[in-house]
Amino acid sequence: MANVYLARVSLLHRVLGWSIHAFTACGAFVGLLALLAIYQQNFILAFWLMGATIVIDAVDGMFARAIKIKEVVPEVDGALLDNIVDFFTYTIVPCFFLLVTNLLPAYWRVLCVMAITFASAYQFTQVDAKTSDHFFKGFPSYWNIAVFYLFFWQMSKSANMIILLSLAVLSFVPIKYIYPSRLDYLTNNKYLRLTMVAITVIWGAATSGLLWLYPESNHFLVALSLGYCLLYIGISLYRTWVPLRLAFSQE
Repeated sequence: MANVYLARVSLLHRVLGWSIHAFTACGAFVGLLALLAIYQQNFILAFWLMGATIVIDAVDGMFARAIKIKEVVPEVDGALLDNIVDFFTYTIVPCFFLLVTNLLPAYWRVLCVMAITFASAYQFTQVDAKTSDHFFKGFPSYWNIAVFYLFFWQMSKSANMIILLSLAVLSFVPIKYIYPSRLDYLTNNKYLRLTMVAITVIWGAATSGLLWLYPESNHFLVALSLGYCLLYIGISLYRTWVPLRLAFSQE
């Protein structure tokens, strides 16, 4: 049956499907370049490359769903490929950054990074790590983003360790976090969903602006970047305790 179905799939769709998988896999190569940049102490370039992996991860799923990639290229497990690449780029690369920089206390650095890798391994392998209503369950291993903010803020090493260990603990707490590219169950209002997408893009632009200006800063960009983080956390907590159907049944 699979061969019969594949015979009906156009060559163009097959090429598009394989191209999208290749695009996803490119995230791993970009992550490898980020490791090289970290090794060479070129931390700003490393963050630009980590940012590129976030962009790849943000759009490849939309491309895949647009062409129904599971039907077009059924022999490849796109979800598994995505998880492999994401674990590398969202966890291993920032963990290497933490190991070779001075953001953490020297004597606790290895233990802290070990806690992060263990927590992330758990988060990625939960059966419902991505819930049926398209949320992340537990802190979604945004370690690359966390490391950027710690690098940017230049706080004490002890404060950095407390923040990272707290996030590691949150990996085991069943709070639902927004999946920025899957907002089906965020709200029934399509305009609010589009607004959330637009705000996420603005956050990306503001955060990129901060990276571009570093070591200088800009209060407006800081407010936009951190404001989005607070909004993200607030909406995530709200949807954890008030799922969409429950929220609308009470209106």
